[in-house]
Amino acid sequence: MLERRARLALRHRLTADTKSNDPVEVARSLLALHGTDPSSVYIGAWARMRDGRLADVERALYEDRLLIRLMGMRRTVFVTSLDIAPVLQAACSRAVATRERRLVLGMLAESGVADDAAGVQAWLAEAEAVALKALEERGEATAAELAGADPRLSTELVMARGKSYEGRQKLASRLLLLLAAEGHVVRGRPRGTWASHQYRWAPLTDWFPGGLADWDTQDAETELARRWLRAFGPATADDLRWWAGWTKTQTKRALTELRPVEVDLDGETGLLLPDDTEESPRPEPWAALLPALDSTPMGWQQRGWFLGEHGPRLFDKNGNIGPSLWWDGRIVGGWAQDSKGDVVCRFLEDAGADARDAVQEEAQRLTSRLAGVRLAPRTRGRTWLEEELAG
Repeated sequence: MLERRARLALRHRLTADTKSNDPVEVARSLLALHGTDPSSVYIGAWARMRDGRLADVERALYEDRLLIRLMGMRRTVFVTSLDIAPVLQAACSRAVATRERRLVLGMLAESGVADDAAGVQAWLAEAEAVALKALEERGEATAAELAGADPRLSTELVMARGKSYEGRQKLASRLLLLLAAEGHVVRGRPRGTWASHQYRWAPLTDWFPGGLADWDTQDAETELARRWLRAFGPATADDLRWWAGWTKTQTKRALTELRPVEVDLDGETGLLLPDDTEESPRPEPWAALLPALDSTPMGWQQRGWFLGEHGPRLFDKNGNIGPSLWWDGRIVGGWAQDSKGDVVCRFLEDAGADARDAVQEEAQRLTSRLAGVRLAPRTRGRTWLEEELAG
């Protein structure tokens, strides 16, 4: 357990000696920064940067374009480096795109855009071409702006028809998700603040002029598993399967190619790459305030070795972690913002005076970086601890 915590600290850049001022290196260390909530990208990067600023992350995302948002593992949005993006695309996004296209075709058939399946497919192909041309001409656009570019893109789709949660959505919004999963478009700079969820969309060629490298799916799965074991190992096959959103067959196939070494994880079979079995040096005690949905706590399905019994207070009912407080390789509490926007922390166990002092310093640093921006859970539920701190 101590070895796992040491690896987590060093490989996820959470110690003073391993922090980086390059957000691209930070993202690469974790494979990807969890991006469902835009604020998690920034706070997750800052936690692993020595002097990280808002401008550093924005420059990497939107000016230098060395980081890219894409829908990958578990149909979730991540921010990753350009060398890893093609691997994620082939290993995870490609399957997401197949399911998404099937859904869109079904909703279009229900809306009556054509008389038969072939007609619906042809109609969708025309709409895709129109959408891509409009984006190329505009450079970037929101879903609402794209919907106004052509009547076909404002076609109304019925979501979950006949269900109590039935909803309606214009084709442009759903089509952008499909085109992104297929590697044609990308989420660009959002409207409003850096914490906004309303993105402008742009052609993927703005990030990859020649398009994404075309990996074979099985080769990409093996490469993704290799990188994940390097960053998150030792871990179980079930951890990898959950994290990647794969089937048991996909997971077994990738691991068979890698031939990992088996180690004991408190009675479970853990896996390590054959060239990665040496023990890690023990880092000095460290403190970190990680954002909701951070890539570190969301990197494993089995989290008892760093979470203990604190899960019910820190996770929402859908299994999403809220803001977490770390000391020396374990989660020992959580944090939120008070009515003034200051970061306030709550320990769920006595971690000692050194931990309290280090956490207070991290809280002050994060308060300064947030600069008055108020964070709100939009893609997840508020946790028990957040409710307590908000009260």
